[in-house]
Order: sequence, then C-alpha cells, then structure tokens
Amino acid sequence: MDTSRLLRTTGTVIAAAGLLLSGCTSGGSGGPRASASPGEGSAAPSAEPTAVPAALRPYYDQKLSWRECGVPGFDCTTMKAPLDYAYPESGDIDIAVARRKATAPGKRIGSLVVNPGGPGGSGIGYLQAYAGIGYPAQVRAAYDMVSFDPRGVDRSSPVECLTGPAMDKYTQVDQTPDDAAERALLVASFKEFAAACQARSQRVLPHVSTVDAARDMDVLRAALGDEKLSYVGASYGTFLGATYAQLFPGRTGRLVLDGAMDPSRPALELNRDQTAGFETAFRAFAADCAKQPDCPLGQGDPDAVAKRLKEFFRKVDAQPVPTTDRARPALGEALATTGVIAALYDENAWPQLREALTAAISGDDGNGLLALADSYYERQPDGKYANLMSANAAVNCLDQPPAFDGPAAVDKALPSFAKASPVFGAGLAWASLNCTYWPAKATGTAAELHAKGAPPIVVVGTTRDPATPYKWAQSLADQLDSGVLLTYDGDGHTAYGRGSECIDSTINRYLLEGTPPKDGKKC
Repeated sequence: MDTSRLLRTTGTVIAAAGLLLSGCTSGGSGGPRASASPGEGSAAPSAEPTAVPAALRPYYDQKLSWRECGVPGFDCTTMKAPLDYAYPESGDIDIAVARRKATAPGKRIGSLVVNPGGPGGSGIGYLQAYAGIGYPAQVRAAYDMVSFDPRGVDRSSPVECLTGPAMDKYTQVDQTPDDAAERALLVASFKEFAAACQARSQRVLPHVSTVDAARDMDVLRAALGDEKLSYVGASYGTFLGATYAQLFPGRTGRLVLDGAMDPSRPALELNRDQTAGFETAFRAFAADCAKQPDCPLGQGDPDAVAKRLKEFFRKVDAQPVPTTDRARPALGEALATTGVIAALYDENAWPQLREALTAAISGDDGNGLLALADSYYERQPDGKYANLMSANAAVNCLDQPPAFDGPAAVDKALPSFAKASPVFGAGLAWASLNCTYWPAKATGTAAELHAKGAPPIVVVGTTRDPATPYKWAQSLADQLDSGVLLTYDGDGHTAYGRGSECIDSTINRYLLEGTPPKDGKKC
C-alpha cells in the first residue's frame, strides 16, 4: 500500500468499477542545476512579472499543430516548454495536450483547461474518458475542453521507476511492520523505488514540481490564444490551480478548485489530515453497511464495524487470501487495505466494496479487493502500470520536504495517526516515509497562497470527503484573497458532476456567466 497524498478524482480511482466520474538528498540533473522555482526557499512562490521574459518568448509565441488522436472528436498536439525555467537554454520538455472544440462555436467563450488531480493523473485520459464528453452540455458548448499531461506524467516525458513485476512486489510490501525485519524490508522498498526513479528518470526528476506545471499552464494559455486562464481542477488539481493564481493573478480567469488541498500544511499534517479523512469516509460506509442485509462486517455501530475490519486486516496479514491472479496468487494486508481505500473515494462503490469484502472475509476469494487495488494503482490486466505512482512521488517529493526523516520519527507519530484513524492510521503513517529517501531535493515548502489581484476563485469542499478533508477547502478559501467557499454536504471525493444539481448549476453559472456564488453557499 502506498496511498500517501495521492489525490485525484473518483473516475481516475475506480475505473475498474465502471464509474467514469473519474529527507531528500540532492540528485543529478539534465540541466546545469536543479530547477529554481519562483520563490524557491521562500514561504510561497512569488507572482511572476506581467511581461514575459525574452528568454521565454519563443515558448509563449509557439503555434500549436493539432491532429486527430484516435478518439473521435478530440485533437491532440505537443507543446514545448523549457525543462528548467531558470535556464531555458538547457533544453526543452514536451507537454502533450488534447482538446475537444466547443460544440456551439458561435457561443464560444474560450478554452477551459481541466485537471483530474494526482499528482500523476493523466489529464488527456481524463478529458477523453469523461470531461470532454461528460461535463454539462452547456459548458461544453461554450468552451473548448482542454487538458494536458503535466510534465512527468504519461505522455509528457513520464517519470519511470519500477518495472511491472517490481511494482507488483512493491505494492505488496507490508506497511504495518510488526518487527525489525518487516521494518527493514519496508525501508528497503522505499529506497529501491527511489533509486529506480533516479536511474531511469534522472533528467526530468528535478523539474516536475507543481510550480513547474503551473508555469507550463501559462505557456499553454498563451498558445491557446486565451488572454486569461479558465480552469477546473479537482483534488490535487486545486493546488495546481491555486499555484497558477499565485504566480499569475493578472492572467487568472474563472477558476474552480474542487476537493481542495491546503497548501499551508506541511507534509506530515497533510498526511495525518488525509488519514482522518479516510476514517470519516469509512465511518460513513460503516454506518451504511450496518443497515444492509449483505454487510460482511456485521451489524452494530461504526466502532464495531471498524473493529471487525481491523481484525480482518490482521488475519489477512497472517494468512493471505487466495486469488486467481498468476502474478499475485494471494492477497495480503497491503493490497487489501488499498482496495478498501480505493472504494471509499465514491459512495457509488460501496456495494462493490461490500461484495469484495464478503468474498475475502470468507477466506477463499481476494479477487474483488485486488481489482479495487489495481484500479487505484492503474495496473493493467497485462501487468503493466501507468506511471501514476512514479509521477505522484516525484511531484510530492519536490513540492515539500519529507514528512519524516526516518523510521524513528514514524514511531513517534504513530499514536497521532492511530488517533486519526484506528483502522488505517498505522499503514498511512508508514506510507508517509516514501519521500525520505528521494534523490531530488525538495524545491517547495508549505505556505499560504493568496493570489492577490486575482478575480473570484470558487473553492469547493465536500463535508465527508475521504482524500481532501473539508477543512482544507475552508482553509484555502480563507487564504485566497478572492476565495469563495462552496460547500457540498455529502460523501465521496469532489462534488462537481457527481449528481448534485445545486453544485452543478452553481458552478455552471460561474463558468458561463462569471457570476460566483455567495461565499459560504451550501448545497
């Protein structure tokens, strides 16, 4: 299980369920030095000058050459960006971009860039599978729907780390070590993962931060011919969008940040908050499960249901459950836990989770939980993985210093994680060790983002969101000088396009008319 700070929309997590809603030491570099992000070493990235620097003008002036790209109705192109914005002469990086043109050209407002989160989620995959065809019709009529794979992700110079078989091994390492040997194995797995990333992705590894991606997004805005950026970011995409607004407030248009992150919280607090978020989501599932005749965790209050799930994890740790997968013939605690967490992203997956737990608790069928875990890790039936987990670690480990400096620090924090979640706390605490051995030095720090001078930015929070706790949305809306908080009282991760007419109509009005909701509006 490696679920630390993986933040993305439901459609990119539970694809297998048919729900298309979708520390560090200095490492080598392909350029003269590691990327010098604006504001590097300071509290927050500073706003960019209004004028484009001469060295970057060729990137801003480039003309995009669009072509059909295999999915009817969509065009694709490749955009050039500097590998290192501090040293543009050190070389380029290719950024893959896709769009679907506005369905009512006569009513066209401009381009709407969308991001599904992650970090590491493919924007192009999200656009083609959902946003470009599933966003409200009136929004698709007025905007060219656009997305891109951020640098280091999928089609954009992807960060590559472990091979498929090695990833299978990595995702099965026990992350609730019971003794010194298991602890040593876990630490070794993090070191092996980091070393593989350095060996296979040395050139790009220091240059895939969120600040880098936000600067790419401004180049994209200019290449699309838009004076200002209109944007919908989900989950981690809210951090990307808020970072853009901080850097380019004068070029910020209509921004929707759905399932918001809190950029002011350091990695340790983010991971602990997320742990509490999964506990909140699990308790909502447990309360619902106890009312169902097929609940495999029995009846009773959420505490009793949680106790039974924790006992199941202990049993599967000692005696894995058989599966029919040749490469992974048994389901252990790590993959079982990831499978449960994957289903907590969306309440529509709760029936599937009940079915998977029923089969696994019987002791003879771990296939259901394995399928959920595979959807989370984006593992394909042929055993290959998307580069989601590699890119996720690469971005997170640049954006902030690591949560822990070693196993002893995890030990010290275990009680607070267990308090945040008696079920998931220990595993998520140990998962937070993943950046400790990272080869590229962090270039960012936790800091408030104010985006002074930007127009109203709509920040959306869901009260029982498992991955981005509601208090993060409250905090981000307060930090942003022009932040407007929109609340969805409900379950699941993110709110737009997930069935709330109140949320959808409010956001649609903002995107189409530029009219934000009243700050504090609740749906």
